[in-house]
Amino acid sequence: MKALVFAAGLGTRLRPLTDTLPKALVPVGGKPLLYHVVHRLKAAGIDEIVVNVHHFPDSIIGYIREQDGFGIRVHVSDERDFLRETGGGIAYARPFLEGEPFLVHNVDILSDLDLDWFRAQARPDALATLLVSERQTQRYLLFDGEMRLAGWTNVATGEVKSPYPSLDLSKLRKLAFAGIHIAGRDIFRVMDEDGWSGRFSIIDFYLQECARHPVYGAVPPQLRLVDVGKLETLAHAEAFLQELSQLPH
Repeated sequence: MKALVFAAGLGTRLRPLTDTLPKALVPVGGKPLLYHVVHRLKAAGIDEIVVNVHHFPDSIIGYIREQDGFGIRVHVSDERDFLRETGGGIAYARPFLEGEPFLVHNVDILSDLDLDWFRAQARPDALATLLVSERQTQRYLLFDGEMRLAGWTNVATGEVKSPYPSLDLSKLRKLAFAGIHIAGRDIFRVMDEDGWSGRFSIIDFYLQECARHPVYGAVPPQLRLVDVGKLETLAHAEAFLQELSQLPH
């Protein structure tokens, strides 16, 4: 299975660090975030990845070259012309990914996820399989009893998004998206058929398409995860990496 690593974001919540370097190269435990994510993917047997770039793109490209491609096949999806967001980023990386399901991983997510387990959860009929957990947040994805995506809600504002007009939130499970998912082999066909292009969110895409094309959630039996999206999470991320390094392999 191939993987796409989202590394194009502006990293505004990590300023002032990201005023001079891309979020993907923010160091945690002495190594850039991109290093940690790619090495986790490589350890799980993924030998071909795509990294999308926009903010300080030459810095990321230069780092990948310095690492000699991490010893695997690495492609760069260059979005320096304009930032396409997550859905547009997937669509733009199509030449490297089309044909088989592929893993998508945010560069600022560190976790102890068993990637082999997650890959085994992807159903053949799924437009996508989303890694979700019961982590506390304000924004949740909503799933029915078969763990099929039915909507999204912001519990702080009461906002709801769903293709189902008579959605009953009381009958749905609220779970937090973990920034990791598997896109099914038909994702580009569905984007073509329904006119998805340019700049768009992959979550908006899934929310609009999930009534016609099944999108499932997968909840791991246990999951520790750090979203390294804010300055205050950096120290926590370093401690987390230290814990992971001490676990038996």
